[in-house]
Amino acid sequence: MKLPELKIGDKIARIPIIQGGMGVGISLGNLAGAVAREGGVGIISSAQIGFREPDFETNRLEANSRAIKKEYDKARKIAPNGIIGFNIMVALREYKQHVIDAIKAGADLIISGAGLPTELPAIAGDANVKLAPIVSTEKSARVILKYWDRKYNRTADMIVIEGPRAGGHLGFTKEQLDEYLPENTQNQANCGGREKYEDEIQKIMKIVETYAEKYECHIPVVLAGGISDKADVNDAFALGADGVQVATRFVTTEECDADIRYKQAYINASKEDIVIVKSPVGMPGRAILNPFMKRVKVEGKVEHSPCHGCLARCNPAEIPYCITDGLVNAAKGDVDNALLFCGADAYKATRIETVREVMNSLAG
Repeated sequence: MKLPELKIGDKIARIPIIQGGMGVGISLGNLAGAVAREGGVGIISSAQIGFREPDFETNRLEANSRAIKKEYDKARKIAPNGIIGFNIMVALREYKQHVIDAIKAGADLIISGAGLPTELPAIAGDANVKLAPIVSTEKSARVILKYWDRKYNRTADMIVIEGPRAGGHLGFTKEQLDEYLPENTQNQANCGGREKYEDEIQKIMKIVETYAEKYECHIPVVLAGGISDKADVNDAFALGADGVQVATRFVTTEECDADIRYKQAYINASKEDIVIVKSPVGMPGRAILNPFMKRVKVEGKVEHSPCHGCLARCNPAEIPYCITDGLVNAAKGDVDNALLFCGADAYKATRIETVREVMNSLAG
């Protein structure tokens, strides 16, 4: 099937594929620009984006602000006419400043999850930027759309529904993950989980349609989480999606901003290596089981650097490990001492591709 364009208000992507935001330092300007140049939507992750700036440890706020501008400019140079946005996590301690900096840089779109972005419209104000919450459940969709409607008299420009097969932090409890998709390596795609989550998707879509009718507009719905091939894309559109968000497939591309050793970790991973881990702030996440995570499991607590001030609800005295340390090590290629976030199908990667190859394989 030929895929339709993705229309986000007055922004039109020729190919309805959004490259998911991956931090720290995995989806920066080079990857986002390459995807946007191919006709998709390129997304830069703002999470600790300034980790390579010389003053990151002593002047984190300004280092991140500076890097947001640098990475956006890099992406825009690669794709002068493409759609380029940012993924900004609500859980960030400097969330508001990241949104302000992204808008100032020129972002077309802000995708926001890892919490409910209740204040995003207030921060964005009248800026010409599209706002897209990430939701995983009917409840979260209802809460955020109702809140935006009542408080700001507006609705979302797009909704991203992120399912239980995604990488990184997951918007589910451990119990929900077990219910929607048992982590059973012998039968991971079935066990009733996929069908059950498809029911949840339909419930979310009904809520979105309610607000689309109220505001007399179309709110595109984008499905994310474990989308790795054309069959997954076709399934998403069969469910009524307007587009898909894909992250893991873009890690093993030449253009991805991560170190080659991070990319190789995906290629080397087996299906059994993809596990659910607990992040320092208590959220479940999906990652590659490596020496670092094995050490955390055995020792319970791993010595870490002084607080980087990344997450609002992190207590350095209580955490089992520092998530910034783990993710920065991943981006820099120190894979044995890293937190290697990944999607459920990361083990399917067999070689380094180009962004164009990935886009063509997904779009068909």
